[in-house]
Amino acid sequence: MITYVALPYQVKEITGSYVAVGLMGAAELIPLIVFGLYGGVLADSVDRRKLILIGESCALALSIMLLINAQLDNPRLWVLYVVGGAFAGVNGLRGPSMAAAIPRIVSHEDLPAASAIMGLRYQIPVIAGPALGGIIISIWGVTPAFSIDVISYALSLILLLQVSRIPPSEKTTPPSISALFEGIKYASSRQDLMGTYLIDLAAMFFAMPTALFPFWADQLNSPQSLGFLYSAGTVGALLVTLTSKWTLKVHHHGRAIIFAALVWGVSIALAGIFDNVYWVLLCLVASGAADHVSVIFRATIWNQTIPDELRGRLAGIELLSYAVGPIGGQMRAGGMAAVTGLRGAVIGGGLLCIASVTALSTVLPKFRKYDARTDPYAVSEREIRAARALSALKMEKPADEK
Repeated sequence: MITYVALPYQVKEITGSYVAVGLMGAAELIPLIVFGLYGGVLADSVDRRKLILIGESCALALSIMLLINAQLDNPRLWVLYVVGGAFAGVNGLRGPSMAAAIPRIVSHEDLPAASAIMGLRYQIPVIAGPALGGIIISIWGVTPAFSIDVISYALSLILLLQVSRIPPSEKTTPPSISALFEGIKYASSRQDLMGTYLIDLAAMFFAMPTALFPFWADQLNSPQSLGFLYSAGTVGALLVTLTSKWTLKVHHHGRAIIFAALVWGVSIALAGIFDNVYWVLLCLVASGAADHVSVIFRATIWNQTIPDELRGRLAGIELLSYAVGPIGGQMRAGGMAAVTGLRGAVIGGGLLCIASVTALSTVLPKFRKYDARTDPYAVSEREIRAARALSALKMEKPADEK
């Protein structure tokens, strides 16, 4: 996650341009779409652990490339764009396999709690990484930051080698274009799933401000706060994760996602109003908390209602829904800031988020009315997994009696 800070910072240092930093999103967009969809198809067809290992190995190689480039007297800008795009492709390849592994190892009833715990597993490095990266970069530059990422990916690869195989479902189909379209057709036939994708896509596209953080820290006369701008949102996410027991009592997940997206937009708009870095950070903490509430309930809908044989392909679509929005948001923020200034881009983005989420919620009534207790897809998956667990228990009994 240190690279998450170092890449845009290095682009900003080389170019000094809002647009150049925003174009990092353009470099990431196509690889993410292509490999995200293909990674989803592969996750339903091959050993998911193997895909994750391949992705982690590629991430290690890319980090080494960034480290070498940073040590040059004149670091190459094109390398940053190419490696940024390649990182997006790697995340697209391994992301669906990581998401699809969860329903295989967690019971149906425990999936909301698992979604919160997995959020904690991601949020701790996301908080520490950008904060540490911001401090390291402000004192020593990007070279030590990239060095730490190389070491972290190497350690991650060693640990992943200890994980057992995660083979595909028995109902799996070979990877193909038709298998991909089968997943897309299934997703588009369900308004509740489309709601989880579209609401988050709109919220992230219109209100994601991260491309502006290197400039925002300077405008606040607090360059040392760069890492904290990146980390503030995930502090809010961590607070939600640590107090997430209340999410088990919420059954109207669609309404919770809509409300969270609206709070996200309001928080970002308010952050753009303040000149004091502490108020800005507080607003970003609130935005991160709102976003993580959305993450928990979107993941719960996905994990509780999607059949295992389609889980990888749908995870690929999910990856696009929650990754394309932020990448497009970088482009939107950079371009808008070049025209309206930083403050206009942040406030305007928050207001556009509120308007778009409100509009989508009115045209997606099935998503708005989703109830985990009565939804036919959730009920069906609950029954299938209960029968599977009972069958496994019966098979274990003779061995125990012996």
